[in-house]
Amino acid sequence: MSLVDYAVIGLLVLTSTVMGTVLILVGHFVRPRKPTPAKLQPYESGVPDVNPPRGRITPRFYLVALLFVVFDVEAIFIYPWAVAFDALALYGFLQAALFVGILLIGLLYEWRKGALEWV
Repeated sequence: MSLVDYAVIGLLVLTSTVMGTVLILVGHFVRPRKPTPAKLQPYESGVPDVNPPRGRITPRFYLVALLFVVFDVEAIFIYPWAVAFDALALYGFLQAALFVGILLIGLLYEWRKGALEWV
């Protein structure tokens, strides 16, 4: 890559940062600031909330969601390996086995800690 390529990337980052900051500041100065009790009431799609809000979601839910993302990323990394399996030969197989093994150790750790139990 040449210096011009980096300049384009820098210009893009600078432009997006300046634009985002300017838009937030314009919104801060232009919007009305007259909160009333009726405006502060929770609603969804313009319909007043008739039921009290539910309790908080346990952190276990977020842990399971994070584990889903990790194993989804694992599937994304395994797909190109499977496509190029013939070209990678034994070395590619061993690297993929190591990758899956590390993730399997993480899964077993989470399982033993009880992170996958829905109480």
